[in-house]
Amino acid sequence: MKAVLDAFWRAVAYCLHPRVMLVSLLPLVLMASMLAGLGYFFWEQAIDQVAMGLERIEMLRQAWAWMERWNLGGLKAVLAPMVVILVVTPVVVIGCLLLVALGMTPVLVRLVAARRFPQLQALRGASFLRSALWSAGVSAAALLACLLTLPLWLLPPVALILPALIWGWLTCKVMAFDALAEHASAEERHALLRQHAMPLLVMGIVCGYLGAAPSLIWSLGMVAIVWAPILLPLSVWLYTLVFAFSSLWFVHYCLAALQQYRVRQGVVQMPASVAPLADSSDVEL
Repeated sequence: MKAVLDAFWRAVAYCLHPRVMLVSLLPLVLMASMLAGLGYFFWEQAIDQVAMGLERIEMLRQAWAWMERWNLGGLKAVLAPMVVILVVTPVVVIGCLLLVALGMTPVLVRLVAARRFPQLQALRGASFLRSALWSAGVSAAALLACLLTLPLWLLPPVALILPALIWGWLTCKVMAFDALAEHASAEERHALLRQHAMPLLVMGIVCGYLGAAPSLIWSLGMVAIVWAPILLPLSVWLYTLVFAFSSLWFVHYCLAALQQYRVRQGVVQMPASVAPLADSSDVEL
């Protein structure tokens, strides 16, 4: 736990680094531009198609009639846009995660390695293509899990737990792999992911809850629908910040774990400026 918290506060500090802030703009610009284009061309059509589909559901037609009697007919106009947003949000989250993992994480790994672990040899156990395929595979699995469990997201208790667990599992799988891809060999990566499976999963779940926070924007209801063209880029920016922090957290933890692992294996000598993973009070930030 001490190593997890140590990596946590280092990640927070690194988020303020000018280079990190500059690199974080790229995923934001790409994702926001894509959403703006899709929204401009397909927003109204998507809402119309969803509204037509909802009208065909007999149970909902009965619900509309009940709401009209109670002067709640305005909810009908909100439902179709909210369904569209509910479907789009997992795609936005996964898109932001992939952009950060493939675009930012290699830069962040080199930054952290140069500042904290200058003597850590890079064995390049996974190529960029391997990382991209791994990220795409686990992202597809997470997206499938979202689609299969989407009706459960409407239940308040489940909505607080299930999305965070899915995002946490996805974040853990993607970020831990990419954090070790450049410096660890394939054997070292497998060993570290197995030995540190529980701390990494806990970190992923925490990041999953942080990643779910931007979704609270849509709890504003009708206001969120009206301001969707502005709130969507804002949510993308928040997702980018969360995943940039998540990447730094995993990079700090995984590289420290790799350094400690090699010391135990007798592969390298512990540099004087790098303390063990469990006691890093003297480590350079």
